[in-house]
Amino acid sequence: MRLSRRALLAATTAAASLTAAPPATAAPPATAAERRKPLRTGFEQLASSGYEQLRGQRIGMVTNPTGVTRDVRHIVDVMHTDNRVNLTAVFGPEHGFRGTAQAGGSEGRYDDPATGLPVYDTYLKSGRPLADIFTASGVDTIVFDVQDVGARFYTYIWTLYDCMEAAQLAGKRLVVLDRPNPVTGRSAEGPVLHKEFATFVGRQPISQAHGMTVAELARLFNGEFLTTPVELDTVGMTGWKRSEFHDASGLPWVPPSPNMPTPETALVYSGTCLFEGTNLSEGRGTTRPFELLGAEGVDGRWAAEVNQLGLPGVHFREAYFAPVFSKFQGKTIGGVQVQVHDRAAYDPVRTGIALLVTAKKVWSGFAWRPDNWIDRLTGSTRVRTAIDAGAGTDEVVAGWQEELAAFRKVRREYLLYS
Repeated sequence: MRLSRRALLAATTAAASLTAAPPATAAPPATAAERRKPLRTGFEQLASSGYEQLRGQRIGMVTNPTGVTRDVRHIVDVMHTDNRVNLTAVFGPEHGFRGTAQAGGSEGRYDDPATGLPVYDTYLKSGRPLADIFTASGVDTIVFDVQDVGARFYTYIWTLYDCMEAAQLAGKRLVVLDRPNPVTGRSAEGPVLHKEFATFVGRQPISQAHGMTVAELARLFNGEFLTTPVELDTVGMTGWKRSEFHDASGLPWVPPSPNMPTPETALVYSGTCLFEGTNLSEGRGTTRPFELLGAEGVDGRWAAEVNQLGLPGVHFREAYFAPVFSKFQGKTIGGVQVQVHDRAAYDPVRTGIALLVTAKKVWSGFAWRPDNWIDRLTGSTRVRTAIDAGAGTDEVVAGWQEELAAFRKVRREYLLYS
């Protein structure tokens, strides 16, 4: 990881945030009145200013169904009818602008029936091809507003990265509207990606659970990873605390993707998504994706084994279920349901590792996906080879601590909230 280009970052983000707090290390103690201040998202801050940062610009929005107001109107619909902003295009990420596509899909190029605006597909596009789309759209400024869930392999943050890189190539400005990290921003956890394992589920070396908001990530990307920084502005939130889970925000939950139905799904996702790299079901095709895990031939021994570890904040229920799509479609399989009872104590990444270790121990059919997708999810071969060698949970987790400490040090430079 390269040293921070703080001086250059400061020059490119001089107008960075209308309202974001200074980094946590420099923030004065909050008064009682400040602690009671209601949360306002980046979009709420932008709209309350009369879209001042967008004045005189042709605007293109990168967003999806999560880009909503408090009363669940889509911000594209709101902005389209407001003569204070000139919204001329929309860019849809994975799953699409209106969210009709499943994992690994998008909606393509079309005109939005509700607004008549042209919608361009960004999914799996980056670099010069994406820059050419931005140029062809005729926009001056690209605005990003998508709800993230705090995991490195959730692809919207890499859509943000790709849009930043492409905007720089196209000579466009990029504005990020911030939203809360629904699983808190308390800390970074998990292994750090090695660059040789970079894919769309991890472009750059950040930790598996990054503990940042999208605006903070944008600042990190600009300062650490982009060869030439983009002209970046961020519109921060007021009233958000790093220790808060989604239910403290008062904001509606709109599923960011079809298999992220609830905030509870997001809570476990950064650990249990690792089962996408195995031959076990990660619960897709059920009403509890990433909370239900299993396979044919798995029985109650798995729940018993992992419960014996006494992992903080979580219990495991013996479970049987029949996915309606994805792995084991239409078959009744056995496994566990992850039951978090203390969110503050729960460590999703350690829990995910413990589940992998115990699944391999109790089920003779356990196998990694043939393409070693687990290495792309964890960011290196380390987790897979350690588990194959018989390492326990603590030994696997210990293997990434040095790299994680280095990332945490860099991460602190870009935090906006206390």
